[in-house]
Amino acid sequence: MTAHHAPHHTENRRRRAAWRPVAVAAVGAALVVGTGFGVWASLNATATGTAETVSSGTLKLTLAANGVGFSQGITNVAPGDIVNRYVDLANSGTLDAQSLTVQVGATGSGALITDGVAPATTKALRVTITSCTTNWAPTTGICSGTTSIVLAATPVSGLSTAASLIAGAIPAGTVAHLQVSTQLPDQTETTVNGNLPATTIQGQSAVLAYTFGEVQRTSTTTNS
Repeated sequence: MTAHHAPHHTENRRRRAAWRPVAVAAVGAALVVGTGFGVWASLNATATGTAETVSSGTLKLTLAANGVGFSQGITNVAPGDIVNRYVDLANSGTLDAQSLTVQVGATGSGALITDGVAPATTKALRVTITSCTTNWAPTTGICSGTTSIVLAATPVSGLSTAASLIAGAIPAGTVAHLQVSTQLPDQTETTVNGNLPATTIQGQSAVLAYTFGEVQRTSTTTNS
C-alpha cells in the first residue's frame, strides 16, 4: 500500500511547489497596485469667474497762457511797478490731486533776486499769486468771480524751494486761474554824476523760471 501511493503524493507536492511562486508574485503585484493608487489618487475642484479689468489713473498738470503768459519778458521796470501775467493750471488727468505748489528758479543779477541788508532790506523782485474762480481778463486784470491770494508777496530768493499755493484737494478737471504779479519794491537810489550806486538795482536783469507742481490724492481702500 505504501509503495502504491508514494508517486501520487510526490506529484501533488510538485504541483503545489510550482504554483507557490506564481501565487506570491500575484499577491506582490496586488500590493504594488494597491499602494500606487493610494499615493497618486486625489480629489480636485476648480471655479472660475468673469475676467476683471483693472486700469490705472493718470496725474497730469498742464499750463496754458491766458494772454501772453510767461512768454513775454518784462522790461524797463521802475521801483514800485507791478506787472501781471495770467496762466491757467489744469489738473487734466483722471486722478484727483492735492498740494499745488510753485517754485521759481532765478538766475542773473543778485540785486533783483536777493534782498539787501539794512537799511535796503526790500530790494529784490517780489512775486504774488492771486487766484480767480473764473477766467481773468488779461488786458484789464479784472476777475468777474471771487479772488483769493494764494501766495503773498515773496522775494524771488524765497521761492527757490516749493511754496504752497493750494494745500487741499484738487479734483480731476479743476482749472486754477492765476494772476502772477511781479513787483520791484519801492526804493530810493541816488545816481551821482551819471554813476550808479555800487549795489544798484538799475540796469539789472534776472530770468525767472516757474515750476508748478501737484501730488496725487491720498490713496484709498474701497469695498464693493
